[in-house]
Amino acid sequence: MFDLVNDFERYPEFLSGCSNAELLERDEDHLKGRLTLSKAGMQQSFVTRNDLYAPERIELNLVDGPFKRLQGTWLFTPLGEDACKVSLEMDFEFSNRLLGMAFGKLFSQVAAQMVEAFTRRADQIYTQR
Repeated sequence: MFDLVNDFERYPEFLSGCSNAELLERDEDHLKGRLTLSKAGMQQSFVTRNDLYAPERIELNLVDGPFKRLQGTWLFTPLGEDACKVSLEMDFEFSNRLLGMAFGKLFSQVAAQMVEAFTRRADQIYTQR
């Protein structure tokens, strides 16, 4: 599951509301990327730095975008040889109230659906093998 979440460039293939994922840099222990969310003619992009602590967690922090604050942590807790519990904690605040009113609901929906989207993605990827 860590590898699926870390496969940033494929997010638009399966993550509803994500229209583009641009990798800006990557090395062994971090990646920096720009995500673009789109819905109903609205579009907003932001850049995060994701610090990678394989296979336990991924920590993300805002680099650039319409937020005053954006932080999150993906946690991967082993449940056995072929299973793990995946959780995502997000903390964000838009930089201005008007933008928050326009985009807050979309961002909250995407964040809330992420764990489920990655679970479905894992089913697709790993049941094909």
